[in-house]
Amino acid sequence: MLDTEASSAGNAPMLDEGAPETLTSSWAAATPALALALAACGASGDSGTGSTGAAPTGATPPVIVVAAPPTTQQASRFLAQATMGATAADIQTVIAKGYDDWITAQFATARTTTLWDWLTANGYNVAANINAETGWDPAIWSQLITASDQLRQRVGMALLDMLVVGISAVNLNWKQFAMAAYMDVLLDNAFGNFRALLDGITYNAAMGSFLTFLGNRKANATTGAEPDENYARELMQLFTLGLYNLNMDGTVQTAGGAPVETYKPADVSGLARVFTGLSLATSDSTTPARYRQPLVMTASINETGTSTFLGATISGGGTAAIKTALDTIFAHGNIAPFVSRQLIQRLVTSNPSPAYVGRVAAAFADNGKGVRGDMQAVIRAILTDTEARSDAALASTTAGKLREPVMRLTGWARAYGATSPSNAWAIGDTSSTTNRLGQSPGRSQTVFNFFRPGYTPPATALSAAGLVAPEFQITNEQTVVAYVNYMYALVTNGTGDVKADYTAILAKATDSQALVDDINATLAAGQLSTATVASIKAAVDSIATTATNAAQNRVNTAILLTLASPDYLTVR
Repeated sequence: MLDTEASSAGNAPMLDEGAPETLTSSWAAATPALALALAACGASGDSGTGSTGAAPTGATPPVIVVAAPPTTQQASRFLAQATMGATAADIQTVIAKGYDDWITAQFATARTTTLWDWLTANGYNVAANINAETGWDPAIWSQLITASDQLRQRVGMALLDMLVVGISAVNLNWKQFAMAAYMDVLLDNAFGNFRALLDGITYNAAMGSFLTFLGNRKANATTGAEPDENYARELMQLFTLGLYNLNMDGTVQTAGGAPVETYKPADVSGLARVFTGLSLATSDSTTPARYRQPLVMTASINETGTSTFLGATISGGGTAAIKTALDTIFAHGNIAPFVSRQLIQRLVTSNPSPAYVGRVAAAFADNGKGVRGDMQAVIRAILTDTEARSDAALASTTAGKLREPVMRLTGWARAYGATSPSNAWAIGDTSSTTNRLGQSPGRSQTVFNFFRPGYTPPATALSAAGLVAPEFQITNEQTVVAYVNYMYALVTNGTGDVKADYTAILAKATDSQALVDDINATLAAGQLSTATVASIKAAVDSIATTATNAAQNRVNTAILLTLASPDYLTVR
């Protein structure tokens, strides 16, 4: 839990002390100001909403920008897309290795620990926690902030945005362990094959509970009961295929001017019959162990008759039917562009061009060695594509995204070496919209995530331009003020024993230009405008170097105003 000082941060805006008028007024305007700041994001519709785009480009290979070595700004920008936050050391590593070799090294970096093992090692598997969520928040925050496999952590969070499970809606005991086991499936498969990932989530207890197919029973002719359809529907609609047939570049296929539906209600009903009979491996609830084990088939409640969906017909039931069903979905033409576009949105830009989507989808369809669904090929294609790496994106009107709140916190924490000596990681649940971030990892209340990939704020410059801006779904006047106040508390005081280490940056406190430039380079990937840098520098200079605690206050001011600036929030 947060300490008292941090918890009080949501009562009133705290940005006005020493802050230039231009920045405080932009935050007072909140959403409208941010909408204008993000109006340069690119255009392309949500593949699940029936939007159309440019003509299909076909399966063209990624266009890679070679930068050897990258500049500091280029390396920091790359890390803003590929990690939970850049550090000075990470930036130097990317400069030394280059993008491609850094990615290869990250693919080879093993996990330091699983979330499950972290919970066990830190004593959360005690009887007092059997009906609690205690332990989940410190487990996930500790990994996101400190783990060395940062590309895996970043892709894992992107997958959690897509293949959603929220801990509070998991109807199991030992929720923290059930959620940890689910997140471990995402992280363990982040660099594997997407087909294996589909197996992992289908046989996972937390997903089974969250989408209510755990213990799903075959139809009962006497009572009229039918199998639960939640997982069958969301597996197709949200996780793999979307609502409408897609071209390889993510544009929607039409017939007679109307989008062509991917599936019908009968396909959902047919697929739901396949996902019957899956049950927990044991009935022992005294320990969390069963939630780490894959679900097993209970024959007595499994449908063994004929099931038809997506043009396939399956009979016999059991795990063989599930395999055939997942194989059918994996072979569908939509999965490559649908998954590719959403991963691009989470990592690089809200509105990727059809050409960008097409290049990444081609890598999904074939990694160059005849393998479909190779996540390493997909990730490499996303991060090395010209739309991700070219400096032209910095001035483009078709590039960028709003930095999601969790990434703002982890970006600060990683840039300034936040630690928790007790390993308690008392950041807690940050999903409150009144005094926290309005988002917290693993705490979405619904399968639709905190924000939808096709969301655009209504009656704004973004919607008028036909752009999407998913993260704006959780952005409004209230959440903007809550975010700034909460980060004020973290930047200045930390929470519990979670504290940043400002030792290195304090050495630059007396030189306001050097201070702001350093923060800009590491935290904001060099993307603060000249005007924003000047405003922050003026605020820093308003604090006399001879004042009490001047060095720390100057550093705090520069960091907080950077975190609050639209330039930082609009990541390109």
